[in-house]
Amino acid sequence: MDRGKYLLTGPPGSGKSTVISRCADLLRGRGLRVGGISTPELRMGGRRVGFRVVDLASGREALMAGVDRPSTHRVGRYGVDVPAFESVAIPALEDAEERFDVLCVDEIGRMELCSAQFRARILELLSSPIPMVAAVHRDYAGIYERYGTLIWVSPENREELPMSLASQILRCL
Repeated sequence: MDRGKYLLTGPPGSGKSTVISRCADLLRGRGLRVGGISTPELRMGGRRVGFRVVDLASGREALMAGVDRPSTHRVGRYGVDVPAFESVAIPALEDAEERFDVLCVDEIGRMELCSAQFRARILELLSSPIPMVAAVHRDYAGIYERYGTLIWVSPENREELPMSLASQILRCL
């Protein structure tokens, strides 16, 4: 059953974020309103030092996690700033069904799931009618796969996935 929910998973570096970004660009090119969040990494001197959270519609952003960030929420060497994450992510997702035609979430992972508000809103959106493309950390794929079509991203399929996903989403609308 195709409910318009596409959940991308795979190992780090497999291309999940690139697939979502290209799919969003294709959909925008068709005149659709695309909202959601991305969580790009921050690098200094060639070394990853943290992650930002970015509202895809407004461009608003905040530092979500950093190696020097004090926090009770830790994922590996990163301190997760849950209030900063929520200050961008929750408003970006809050009225998604009214404001957007399609929702992109990159990603549903360890850092993002430190936020109870994010977890709750994602479950609501996965049960809503809005089409969604989301990257799901492979450790959580089994939990979220019941909400949509789980797609394993690999070097073999990542080039054709953006167009395929955009076509499937357009059929859902």
